Amino acid sequence: MKHICQKYNRIYKVQMPRVTPHVCRHTFCSNMAKSGMNPKTLQYIMGHSDIGVTLNTYTHLDFEDASEELRRLSGN
Repeated sequence: MKHICQKYNRIYKVQMPRVTPHVCRHTFCSNMAKSGMNPKTLQYIMGHSDIGVTLNTYTHLDFEDASEELRRLSGN
């Protein structure tokens, strides 16, 4: 993974941020939550004993995610 990022950064002007397997884990968790996966199922897949870790530490959502969910629920 490190070699891929270094090679990309040598070739392209816009640099790729530091990507680690742990960053990929956070991204996976956020994407599954955004897609509507049941939080308890996601907790199980992630291997967390506490749902708070899954929802508060590993899931990174923002204002745009909240706006999209409200639009979806309102049918617009």
